[in-house]
Parts: sequence; structure tokens; C-alpha cells
Amino acid sequence: MRKTMKKALCVVAAMTMVFGMTACGKKGPAVIGISQYGEHGSLDNCREGFLQGLADAGLKEGTDFTVDYQNAGFDDNICTQIGQNFSAKDVDLMCAIATNAATACFAAAEDKDIPVIFTAITDPVKAKLDKGNITGTSDKLPVEAQMDLIRKLQPEAKTIGIIYTTSEPNSVSAIEEYQTKAAGYGFTIEAVGVTAQAEVTQAADTLISKGVDCFSNLTDNNVVGVLSSILEKTNEAGIPVYGSEVEQVTLGCVAAAGIDYYELGKQTGAMAAKVLKGEKKASEIPYETIAEYGIYINSGAIAEMGITLPADIAEKAIESQK
Repeated sequence: MRKTMKKALCVVAAMTMVFGMTACGKKGPAVIGISQYGEHGSLDNCREGFLQGLADAGLKEGTDFTVDYQNAGFDDNICTQIGQNFSAKDVDLMCAIATNAATACFAAAEDKDIPVIFTAITDPVKAKLDKGNITGTSDKLPVEAQMDLIRKLQPEAKTIGIIYTTSEPNSVSAIEEYQTKAAGYGFTIEAVGVTAQAEVTQAADTLISKGVDCFSNLTDNNVVGVLSSILEKTNEAGIPVYGSEVEQVTLGCVAAAGIDYYELGKQTGAMAAKVLKGEKKASEIPYETIAEYGIYINSGAIAEMGITLPADIAEKAIESQK
């Protein structure tokens, strides 16, 4: 009888969380474990936006929740350790930034039914993160808009070079879409797969040697993590690089039809707030894909590559350079 009553009280507590008390009567602010796959501008923006989304929902850090932030440094083994550590600490919610972090957190959280909210995942279904006590936001790339942008900025271009991590479902999914749709824009795709970040600059050398007309980046963490090194090589070779979001353009890519990761993070934080408030379980919230994308340009990089910016692009583009 006592066990039944205790279980019932836990259910009620989970559904009607009062700020300052977590589910099942555990006193104090809710503990959010944030696992970030690695450090670069896009993922940092996701984290900052996530915290802003919680604040916009009326949750105050220090009063309603505390944060245990861990960075895996692009190491899958550390991702696993972080998820297991969060589970051992019985955090109230895990926020996982990027696929590798989300996969590790979900594996560690599943037995304890700890909710996981992910962000910066292109294809949650392919990553097998669409079922269970988990939800979040997808950063699926506007691939067709990107190819349309490249065609307008480089009317004579024929080949797009792309570097991707073969073990990252996000990147594999994006490559498949590029290859399927490229012919419709008059392009062929020259893709080089890597298995680790240490191989990325060599892959850039390979694409340069093949004479591609431009590079197009994905939201591939191994690639983005060494973007500055790639740009050194492509700038010397006179090959434009197109980013997949605003931070990559700020770093020196010529342009991007991409998303704002801060806004994506805010969207994710709003979803997490519903879970923390007891309004919904993560399993009851379908994952969301950000609907809006922007056209970002780096005028300095465009001029350096000798590209003429069409008037219709210039009118709607957002300048993104340091």
C-alpha cells in the first residue's frame, strides 16, 4: 500500500512540478545535465539559446534549475562517460547538443527514464532518437536553397566538394540529399568521407586537387571543428567555401543558406521548459525542425574570391563577418 501511494505521489509531482521542487519530492532546483559534443560557434550558440529558451519560459537559473555543463571535446568515449555520469547523478533532464552526445545520453538515461532533449541533429529518425522519453530539434539543412545560392553566385560552377564524417548519421543523410538533388541544379557532387577530425584537412587537399569549383559544408562537427584550417587551404587555392549556418560565414565562408543556431537552441529550451514544468513528457512532444533559414554573406570573402553578388541576393542577405 505504501509503495503504491509513493508511486502515485511521484506521478502527481512529475505532472505538477512546483518551482524549487523536482519530481517525486526531491527538494531544490531541477538539475539539467548539458552534454555538448565539442566546442565551436554553432554548438555554443545552441547551448546559449537553450538557456535563453528556458528563461523566456519563465524558468530562472539558480532558482528553478541548475546546470551541469560538460564538453566532450569531439570524443565519443567522453560522450559516453558524460551520459553515464549524468545518469549516476540522477539529473532531472539531459540536454544533448549534437548526435553523438544525444546517442550517449539517451543510452545512459533510458533505464532510469530520464528525459533527454536534443538539438543540432539533422535526422533524428536515422539516428534512432525519435522514440522513447526523448525529443528535441533538428537542424536539417535547406539543401536545395544552398544549391540555388551557389548557382546564383557561381553560374559556371559544375562540381561541389563536400567533406563528411562517415559515421555521423546527420552527414550521411545530407550527402544523400545533395547527391539526389544536385543534377536538378546542374551540379555533380564530389564527396570525401573521413572517420576522424585528423583526416579532414587531408580530405580538403584531395578535393582541391580534383579541381572542385567550390566546397559546401554540412553541419558536420569534425569538419566545422577545423574550418579555419580548411579555409587557409581553399583561400590559397582560390576556391569558395559555402557554410551551413551563420557562424561558418563569420569565420570566412563566402555565404550560406542556413539556420541560426541560437534560435534553434531557444526553440529547444522552450521544449525542455514544458518537461521541467510537468506540462508534458518528452515522449509526448514530437521533435521539431526549424522552419526558417536565412541567407548569410561575408562580403570580404566574396570580394576576395572575385564573386559578383546578384542584386536579389544582396537585398535579403544578412552580413556576417567579424
